Amino acid sequence: MLQVDFVGYNAVHPDGFVYDIGSGHDFFLLVLTSSPAEFLVDGQFHSYPAGSVMLYTPGSYICYKSNNGEYRNDWIRFRTNESFVQEFPFQNTPFPVSDPEYCHHLIKLITWESSLPSPNSELILSHLFNTLFLKLHDGCGKKTEPSAHDSDMLALRKRIYNNPQLPWNVSQMAEELHLSAGYFQTLYKHKFNVSCMDDVIEGRLRLAKDHLVSSGKSILEIAEACGYRNVEHFCRQFRQYAGCSPSQYRRNAKIQNPSGPAHHTLGGLEITQNDLKNAP
Repeated sequence: MLQVDFVGYNAVHPDGFVYDIGSGHDFFLLVLTSSPAEFLVDGQFHSYPAGSVMLYTPGSYICYKSNNGEYRNDWIRFRTNESFVQEFPFQNTPFPVSDPEYCHHLIKLITWESSLPSPNSELILSHLFNTLFLKLHDGCGKKTEPSAHDSDMLALRKRIYNNPQLPWNVSQMAEELHLSAGYFQTLYKHKFNVSCMDDVIEGRLRLAKDHLVSSGKSILEIAEACGYRNVEHFCRQFRQYAGCSPSQYRRNAKIQNPSGPAHHTLGGLEITQNDLKNAP
């Protein structure tokens, strides 16, 4: 059972805002902050950064307020007996979210689906809530304090994966976040357990796989489309990543899906020396 009573996103309140419900509610209240806030925990106010979540259970004391400035949040008031909510590990205790923007968009979808119901709204809302709580679970149990650069770092990583073909480099990425190159690389590796340039390579080669399977582009054209200026370097990295050459990967995909798009290669099935000579 899942029932949404009220939900909203991008709520804005002036400095000095206080929400205090001493008797609590008879429903769950989920709050996702997009500005710093103070929550009353164990009788004392504690400051929490933007991108924090509080899940108040029915009947619990609710009290939070702005923290030296405008207060902004998303919120959902709901009733449920779903185990993924009832057994959620953090209740009545603020915790950081691994991807606040992702959760914000889920709450926006929940708002729209609740406001404009359709024949499948109950099922859609159930899936949206399940997804939201799975994502919130990613932030539970973190041992380190969130960094001031976390949101910028995450936004950068999303752009890398969305546009891996761009000429990414460490200096440019560090400058964008106003960090030194060395410190930027340390933060990135600490947050994502992979280096920024390995992320770029991963994104480019994933894109290359898609081109190989779904397009008729030549190997040289695919290398260029994925941000490689040297086709030989592309082939070498692809073999390390996929365990075979781009042409072999394409042949294997063709065997598995004979009805796929027609392909053409340069100089037959493999790249010729002439291709390498003319590659940028």
